[in-house]
Amino acid sequence: MSEHKNRDTSKHHCATIDIVIFTLLAALAVSANAQSTGSLTERELIRAVLQENQTLKAALAKWEMMKARVPQARAWEDLRAGVDWRAERSVNVPPNSFMDQTAMLEQEVPVSGRNRSRSRAATAEARAAFEDLRRMELDLIMRARSAYARLANGYAQLEVNRRNSELLNQFVQISRSRYEAGVATQADVLLAQTDAAKLLEMQADIERQISEEQSALNVLMNRPAQAPLGRPSELVFAPEARSLETLQTGAIALRPELRRAQNRVDAERFRLELANRQWFPDPALNIKAQRYNSAAQAVSEVDVGVSIPVPWVNWKKYSAGIVEARKSVEEAERQFDATRVEALGLVRDQLKKIQTSAKQYELYRDDILPLARQAIDATRTAYEASTGGFLELITARRTLQDAESAALNRLVEYEVATAELDAIVGRASPLIDQGGKR
Repeated sequence: MSEHKNRDTSKHHCATIDIVIFTLLAALAVSANAQSTGSLTERELIRAVLQENQTLKAALAKWEMMKARVPQARAWEDLRAGVDWRAERSVNVPPNSFMDQTAMLEQEVPVSGRNRSRSRAATAEARAAFEDLRRMELDLIMRARSAYARLANGYAQLEVNRRNSELLNQFVQISRSRYEAGVATQADVLLAQTDAAKLLEMQADIERQISEEQSALNVLMNRPAQAPLGRPSELVFAPEARSLETLQTGAIALRPELRRAQNRVDAERFRLELANRQWFPDPALNIKAQRYNSAAQAVSEVDVGVSIPVPWVNWKKYSAGIVEARKSVEEAERQFDATRVEALGLVRDQLKKIQTSAKQYELYRDDILPLARQAIDATRTAYEASTGGFLELITARRTLQDAESAALNRLVEYEVATAELDAIVGRASPLIDQGGKR
């Protein structure tokens, strides 16, 4: 009688635990099925970012502003006009002996070429602003690609969680059967229940990460953070042979920071040229139309003249200006050299990061994951044959899930590092036509 009662109690506990586990696993399945079913391609994402991002539009406006300075710097000085008019004369003078009215026009002629030097400096500064625009463009592409990869990883992690919930459900059925047969303990089922709860907790973290990446992508596209976003394509490992020398050569030629530093060197050299040309005065031509007192003609006399500034008297001023310009050139050249060395180091470090992520992913894919799956099969067979414990089976499942999750993380690290390398070197994404955008 007591044995029959204990068996009923065991069945009651088993049924209660089964309900709890079923509820947890059902929650996992429902949440996974509630994810977005639309699609989002990386090409569409990047194009939307480049078309709608307000920070990029601000950089574009700055570049247009800097271009507008070039014709201003090239222009001649404004034509000067003047009029003198006699207001009152307190003495009597003979007719036609003094001027009563004078009209004058004066124009400075830039024979020294200072306006051309200013124009060249402004052009170099406009090119530097264009490199700022390119840097903004490259950074936005990198951020979009990185967030896209992390979003795809989030959905892949959800799939790993779902597969593990199905595997755990199988273990629950096995442990339940063995528990009812009296060859397993209640602790086995409790372990399964604990793992089911942990899977639900892990899924909540993954869904939060997905939400964060969706918000980041919507903000990049100048959309409300909560706007619906399609599901990204599955990440595919596509290793690429990369040469450090080729990448460093490309960075020297394409990296916006280097090109901006070179444009700054050019601008400072043109300013040095301008400082040297300050020694050569620009003449000002003038023409005057004058009318004598009591004259019947509208214009009694026309005079033509020329005037020039005398910079040699103020030689300290212009000598100091040349010294300043020379030091500015030196500073810009040294900054260019520092930027160049820094770029080469960044390329080397980033390439090493990519190679490390690729090797780690291949290690998980080719070695760790197959071993973890074999461990699942071995421990499951041992548990069903009563030669292994349920704890070993649960541990093997956790190891498999950790390995699958880590493999996906190594893959997304590879994708993000690749996007960062393109931004460092200054290469546009192969998914868009940069030339057609501007």
